[in-house]
Amino acid sequence: MSSSITDVAGIEVGHFTDGRRPTGCTVILARGSAVAGVDVRGAAPGTRETDLLAPDNVVERVHAVLLAGGSAWGLDAAGGVMRWLEEQGIGLQVGPARVPIVPAAVLFDLPLGDQKVRPDAAAGYAACQAAARTAPAEGNVGAGAGAVVGKTFGLHRAMKGGIGTASLTVDGVTVGAIVACNAIGDVVDPDTGTLLAGARTEDGTRLLDARRALLRGDAPRPMLAGSNTTIGVIATDATLTKAQAGRLATMGHDGLARAINPLHTLSDGDTLFALATGASGRTLSMLALGTMAAEVCALAVVRAVRAARAVRTGDLHLPAADDLA
Repeated sequence: MSSSITDVAGIEVGHFTDGRRPTGCTVILARGSAVAGVDVRGAAPGTRETDLLAPDNVVERVHAVLLAGGSAWGLDAAGGVMRWLEEQGIGLQVGPARVPIVPAAVLFDLPLGDQKVRPDAAAGYAACQAAARTAPAEGNVGAGAGAVVGKTFGLHRAMKGGIGTASLTVDGVTVGAIVACNAIGDVVDPDTGTLLAGARTEDGTRLLDARRALLRGDAPRPMLAGSNTTIGVIATDATLTKAQAGRLATMGHDGLARAINPLHTLSDGDTLFALATGASGRTLSMLALGTMAAEVCALAVVRAVRAARAVRTGDLHLPAADDLA
């Protein structure tokens, strides 16, 4: 049965995918606002408004989160999200102005096609226009359009990544996640241990298993710092404090670690946001909610690579998980 972050009441998702090259952005809307937290674990993040989400800082609620390709340039797309929200009359009232609060994170997808094509304010606005409560598309769309996984031994031996989503409901409370997986590491099915996508052998025909290769002493050939990154949003209809939302984001990284290896490297900017709409009027223990968050993050990563499709740009061919299954 299909499940997605939009199963969380109060959450909508919209993608913009640029047809000129594999890149795009994804917006997660909370029109009624949501209590928010964040946990940045990668060593080379590209983010916006994450300091605002520290538990001891004043603003508690946000109106959207943007995930984008395009590296640091992709942060421009958040301006388009703000403009769209302002037109809807959505934002934090600050004196005479209503200011939409839009945290954001980006991933590096510049090697695929013309790097001067990247998400901008118009892309962010278009993603908002496309937002809906229905389950969003997965794979080579939005922030996952240019995502690549398994770059431990060079881009030429990598595979296509993507974006995926999942949700779980326990005792009337739903937790969902959407994750754009552009990791330097491999992706593993945490339930079976099966390697799904990642670094390939030198001839490109089989999966290598980067973890085992590194442990036996094979020398990695990673790209520059920040040239990877897995980013995502966890959402729940539970009632949470800002500190609890931050803890939910932290526990969600456990799910990434089950499905991606290696993770949180010097070459990644891994970032997870957490949103709590409170729409259920209920809550669960943080132990239960955190377990659910980790589970849906792992499921979203798996679905991201299983939904991905092969891409060819110039001399670079990136097969998808299905191609090597």
